[in-house]
Amino acid sequence: MTNSTVSRYWHEVRAPRYSLSFAFPLLVAYEVLAFSLSGDEVTGVRNGADVLLKSLFLALGGRDGLVVFGALLVGGGGWLVWRDYRRWGSLDPRVFGLMAAESMVYALAFGMVTGTLTGLLIPGLATIGRATGLTLGSVAAWSLPTQLMISLGAGIYEELLFRVILVSGLVWMARRAFGWHTSIAGLFAVAAGALIFSAFHYIGPYGDRFELGSFTFRAVAGVLFSGLYLLRGFGITAWTHALYDVFLAVGR
Repeated sequence: MTNSTVSRYWHEVRAPRYSLSFAFPLLVAYEVLAFSLSGDEVTGVRNGADVLLKSLFLALGGRDGLVVFGALLVGGGGWLVWRDYRRWGSLDPRVFGLMAAESMVYALAFGMVTGTLTGLLIPGLATIGRATGLTLGSVAAWSLPTQLMISLGAGIYEELLFRVILVSGLVWMARRAFGWHTSIAGLFAVAAGALIFSAFHYIGPYGDRFELGSFTFRAVAGVLFSGLYLLRGFGITAWTHALYDVFLAVGR
C-alpha cells in the first residue's frame, strides 16, 4: 500500500457507506441467532442493551413500537449509507476485508491492553488473565450458542447504546447545558459513559455481582471503546467488541 492508499483507507472506514454496511451483517447474525434461541422478539435471554432499547419502544407503542424501532434502525442506517454512497459514488470491497482484519487485531489485543491498564489502576488485581475473564461474568454458565448470541449483541447494541447514543448525547448536553468546549465535553462524555457502561453490567436479574476489579476493567474498556469509536468509526468498534467477547466465549 502507498501512503495515499493507507491515508484514504484510514479516513474512509468511518464513512457510513463502509462503517454501517460493515456492521449490518453483525446485526443480522445476532437477530437470527437470538430469535432461533428464544423464538420471540424480546423474551428469553438476549443482550441487555438490546432489551433496554426495544423495551422503550414497546412501552411507547406495544408491538408496533418494535416495528418503529426496526424501521429507525435499519431504515435510518440504510438512508445514511445511501446518502454517503450517492455523494462519493464508490464502494471498494477490499476495504471490508481490511476492516475485518483490523477488527480482529484489535479484538485479540483488547484484553491484554485493558487488563494491563486495569492492573496499573488497581495494583492488587491478581492477574491480567483473570481480569480479561470478567467481561462475560455469569454468562459463562449458559450454553455456547447463547454466549455467542450475547457476544454478537454486545458488539452491535452496546456500541449503539453506549457509544453512539450515550456518548454523543452527553457531549451535546455538556455543550448545551454547561457551555463547555468540545474537547472538555468529549472528555466528560467518554468518562461518564464508561462508568455508566460498566455499571450496566451489574443491573437486572442476569447482572454480575459487583467487584471493584471487574467494574474497573469494564470502565477502562468503555474508555477504549469510545476512543476506538471516535477514531475508527462504529463498524470497526462494533466488530471489535463482538469478536473480543466471542473469543472469550470460545476460549473458555
